[in-house]
Amino acid sequence: MDVSIFIASRLRFKGRMAMVCIAISFLVMIIAVAVSSGFRNEIRDGLSGLTGDIQITPVDMNYIGGTSPVGRYPSWLDRVSAIDGVEDVSAAVYRAGIIKNGDNIHGVVFKGVEPSGSDSLETMTVKVPGRLADMLQLAPGDDMLAYFVGERVRARKFRVASVYDPMVDAEDKMVVYASISDLQRLNGWTSGQVSALEVRLDDSCRNVHDMKRLSDIIGFTIYSASSEDDETVVAESAADRYPQLFDWLNLIDFNVLFILVLMTVVAGFNMISGLLIMLFENISTIGLLKALGMTDRSIAKIFLASSSVIVFKGMAAGNISALLFCLIQDRTRFLSLDPANYFVSFVPVHADIGLILLADLAAFCIIMLLLLVPSLFIARVDPAKSVSVR
Repeated sequence: MDVSIFIASRLRFKGRMAMVCIAISFLVMIIAVAVSSGFRNEIRDGLSGLTGDIQITPVDMNYIGGTSPVGRYPSWLDRVSAIDGVEDVSAAVYRAGIIKNGDNIHGVVFKGVEPSGSDSLETMTVKVPGRLADMLQLAPGDDMLAYFVGERVRARKFRVASVYDPMVDAEDKMVVYASISDLQRLNGWTSGQVSALEVRLDDSCRNVHDMKRLSDIIGFTIYSASSEDDETVVAESAADRYPQLFDWLNLIDFNVLFILVLMTVVAGFNMISGLLIMLFENISTIGLLKALGMTDRSIAKIFLASSSVIVFKGMAAGNISALLFCLIQDRTRFLSLDPANYFVSFVPVHADIGLILLADLAAFCIIMLLLLVPSLFIARVDPAKSVSVR
């Protein structure tokens, strides 16, 4: 065994306060990383479910008016579906409408979606956002009267199948989900006509760069593979449709980076003060080791090894506490937010283990590098003055 490691294992470092400070610093860092990752996943998943990661619409962009359908099965569909990064391509029918319940009315956008297993909507049933249900006093099982304005006003009665929590919970962005066949009949379309085709990407491609890159690739593929019977369409990414959301996510990432740097520096300086106290308490030991012929580097290794144990224990305690917090928040969602400002009604958390380990490793290395500064004190210790002879 290395003599420095052996001596370090016998050395008692009274650094309980330093370990607590480090644990708190790592707790804050891991929670910040988890919340940032949670917002990113929640908003990107919400946007993907709302309009797809890439939306293919008529060239006039009038896909909500019910007057510009596109084909459900264009000649280029298989080539777009085969592009690396594309998970699936689904159809949707959009139509603006007005909902009335008693004396209460509200404008919404109806979205007709294709059947998807157990979450499929039956004919003339709808899924409404929570805020709309509260405003119009709607509950699952209630009848809901909707009016659609076009060449003439059409009224349809739907039954509320369920209430959902939307990602963007604002009064001017309410989407009511219905069966795609109901809205096709309302528009007078065939089963092969839809408002838009929505492309869902792999999770690894849900970032601004890949969304825009794949949007360009899909647009070029459609242009090169279209036949004369296909409608002219355009492809637009969610990053282009909702730039403010992705700018907001970038701002959160910057804030998290600032927190990581700040907490690492705080933990590092706490350990520096703790190591200096340890060195002052062991001046005679340092002098004795020097008198026995041990080099300054070997002595510094003793104290750095002892300090690394404190850092590791604090890091482990902070990680465990942070992951426990994330588990409780994910299950109970006891920390709520104003969706008008934060787009979601709760603090989302996602324990990205790879990102957490990367943050741990970077912080640990930086703290240990900072500890090299007080270890320079060892070179200033004079054995003749520090070792007392009795």
